[in-house]
Amino acid sequence: MKQKSGNAPIEVYRHSVSHILASAVKELYPDVKLGIGPSIEDGFYYDFDLSHRFVPEDLEKIEKKMQEIVKKDYPFVKKEISKEEAIKTFKKQGEKYKVELLQEIKDEKVSLYESGNFTDLCRGPHVESTGKIKAFKLLRISGAYWRGSEKNPMLQRIYGTAFYSDKELKEYLKNLEEAEKRDHRKLGKELDLFSTNNQVGTGLILWHPKGALIRSILEDYWRQSHRQSGYQFVFTPHIGNASLWQKSGHSQWYQDSMYSPIEIDEVKYYIKPMNCPFHMMIYKNDVRSYRELPMRFAELGTVYRYERTGVLHGLSRVRGFTQDDAHIFCAPEQIVEEITRTLKFCLSFMKVFNLPAPSLELSVRDSANSDKYAGSDENWKKAEEALVNAMKSQGLSYKRMEGEAVFYGPKIDMKYYDALGRAWQGSTIQFDFNMPERFDLSYVTKDGRQERPYMIHRALYGSLERFFALLIEHYGGAFPVWLSPVQVKILPISEDNLPYAETIYAKLKDAEIRVELNSKNDTLGYKIREAEKEKVPYIIVLGKNEEKDKVLSVRKRKEGDQGKIGIEEFIEKIKKEIENYR
Repeated sequence: MKQKSGNAPIEVYRHSVSHILASAVKELYPDVKLGIGPSIEDGFYYDFDLSHRFVPEDLEKIEKKMQEIVKKDYPFVKKEISKEEAIKTFKKQGEKYKVELLQEIKDEKVSLYESGNFTDLCRGPHVESTGKIKAFKLLRISGAYWRGSEKNPMLQRIYGTAFYSDKELKEYLKNLEEAEKRDHRKLGKELDLFSTNNQVGTGLILWHPKGALIRSILEDYWRQSHRQSGYQFVFTPHIGNASLWQKSGHSQWYQDSMYSPIEIDEVKYYIKPMNCPFHMMIYKNDVRSYRELPMRFAELGTVYRYERTGVLHGLSRVRGFTQDDAHIFCAPEQIVEEITRTLKFCLSFMKVFNLPAPSLELSVRDSANSDKYAGSDENWKKAEEALVNAMKSQGLSYKRMEGEAVFYGPKIDMKYYDALGRAWQGSTIQFDFNMPERFDLSYVTKDGRQERPYMIHRALYGSLERFFALLIEHYGGAFPVWLSPVQVKILPISEDNLPYAETIYAKLKDAEIRVELNSKNDTLGYKIREAEKEKVPYIIVLGKNEEKDKVLSVRKRKEGDQGKIGIEEFIEKIKKEIENYR
């Protein structure tokens, strides 16, 4: 949200409301110990250590107290005191979490903010006074480990949001309500697409037949597009010798996201967190000529990465997922052209899903902490220039993200937006000059010299799991005909119409249309309601009149009754709809 004229920046505004929340909780529950309360995207939160367990009804009481604080229009007053004095003050109050934070601050002086009788440790800034806050809402309660570590106490976190006006708040809450209806975890269960099970393992996905069918359609589209674009498919193992990960640098820079090694025949192996080291070895398996470049390897490779239990979220944050990985090896003079080609491929590939145009981010290293990254300053500069030139050649604007690069090179991230305007991580293009060096890759130039290739990591879906979550929420579970696991549902009115229904079923099946026949002895109204809950694009109703006239009565999702139509005409219609969409 952009800052409105005369208002504080939205992050400052929301952070100020988090202080009002803490003040209200402290007033209502004097024994509470305070954690932190930052602003976040779309809102704010505050963490509390309290023996009383918050319930949803408590939020109303806290909101009421917050409104009182807003009405009193307390000014936010900044005070600078010595760190030593601040530690004494918070120790006296029993605020152990504030004391812990203070002990880690290197500055001799720290700032506190007072509003009414409430004082908090904070760098600020804040709005002028509590009365400047116009619209806010507390949303939910969750648990959160102090400072994100499972070794620390579990605190209670209250989430909220705030806007400059009641109108903006109402619009946001309306969108939030719609988002809850579209939640991929809820729809995944209702539509029988996927599940998780603690006996299988947290963060590991079980794809049910309908979800797996959609996944296979996504994979088929991916393979067809890559074949047409000059990629070669490869397959690689799920585990690799520990020495491979030492060679790639993952053991050094990516250890926190890797699982502990397993031992086979006294040799250590790691479950793969990435596919790239294997692709290096395929390239390295033969002497390569400049005539073979660019060489494009692609794989739908399942990888496993450690994620804390608290951040796991349905399909969008998991521990095992399939990356649609590709690694492109090219000569230095081909790099800008190849990145540009890859960028265009990403954009054209995604058009079929009818998503709004993505926003682009350029992730670069934190120059103040260059030891966190592999490679020389010169190589990082070259890589960044190549990515920038590719985006400029396509007239694309981008946001520069300092310190967000992966350890082996800068990258372009594409954020896609769903039907509610929410951003999702999508395609990624990453420059890598590090791994070709570490694996000593080379190719023979035209004049017979050995030259080092450049390499591009690239993913279109990013991960199939996260992309599927995006599609579920974007479409609200009502997938377009070409993606729907069931495209047509046949509903005979009575058992007498079953033989005709079976004939229509067979014809649609022969035409390679995904069809189901509901032969249960239920009322027609119930059958229609069930099919609509399943979000099937087309429902065919067959009774004695349809059988007599050799026609179908067709209902279309969201549009209702479409009248009667012959079977051949219907098949042509649905196939044309699929063709036009794709």
